[in-house]
Amino acid sequence: MLTAIIQRLAQMVFVMFGISALVFLIFFATPGADPAARIAGRNAAQETVEAIRHDFGFDRPLPVQYGIMMKRLFISRDLTSFVNRGLQVVPQVLAAAPITLSLVCGAAVLWVVGGIAVGVLAALTRDTIIDKALMMLALIGVSMPVFWFGEMMNLVSQSRFHDTWLFSWVPGLGYKSLWTDPWGWFKTLVIPWFTLAALYIGIYGRVLRANLVEAYQEDFIRTARAKGLSPARVMVRHALRVSLIPFVTMFGLDFGVLVGGAALLTEVVFGLNGVGRLTYQALLSLDLPMILATVMYASFFVVVTNALVDMLYVLIDPRVRKS
Repeated sequence: MLTAIIQRLAQMVFVMFGISALVFLIFFATPGADPAARIAGRNAAQETVEAIRHDFGFDRPLPVQYGIMMKRLFISRDLTSFVNRGLQVVPQVLAAAPITLSLVCGAAVLWVVGGIAVGVLAALTRDTIIDKALMMLALIGVSMPVFWFGEMMNLVSQSRFHDTWLFSWVPGLGYKSLWTDPWGWFKTLVIPWFTLAALYIGIYGRVLRANLVEAYQEDFIRTARAKGLSPARVMVRHALRVSLIPFVTMFGLDFGVLVGGAALLTEVVFGLNGVGRLTYQALLSLDLPMILATVMYASFFVVVTNALVDMLYVLIDPRVRKS
């Protein structure tokens, strides 16, 4: 087990190195483009461009350029955005990360619990009116665009019914820190959590139901029933445990991507200045240092989340241990 974990950590380091090298080559070593001029921004003075070229080592070989960029990003952490008048990149990403993490982690709890509940209940009531109603609701959740559903939630909670007892507790759009105001943090995020989770509850519920229905056709389920195990024990200890493998795989991919910035639409609709919004603003102004930092941040969470998922397989499915 320890050897497998060490191997997985080594793979993570290798993957992160490959991603960083690829991103650097795409943004800073594109043939026919001057990275110093792109970092300096539009209408920059020639003296500024030359200073950036020397400071970032763009007048030196590519390996040296890559080393300087990674050093400024991870070690000295003084990578500067000249488009935003000398703004430090790393502190900006670190300030935006807790907002995105708070949004995605809360939504993840809702969609995991909701997806399992929908999938299990639909599988237990297969081909009944309850099953069909749950699958119809799940399909509605999948079909609703996040930005539209978020605007509808804002229209209901912030405008039309804000003065009623039902939504009078909802604060204005924005974010409050968990450490300074925990109750305010919860109130500002509960509706964004539900908005972001609605899509994934539908997807995960439908996938889990299909996996459970397939699992109930397997021989080991028939054996468990023949032994006289209760339906609840057959579901939890056998069918559900095996069916969670695709569920967990999807969660690893979705969670890592959302934490990396894919929750942009939810952040924009609810006024949350997270990593997704930061990346979007950097793309609009072609702020290459900021884009590099946010891409590396996103890659780190995708790689780490999928590594944890691989380790979780061992706990969920005994067949993985034997292989």
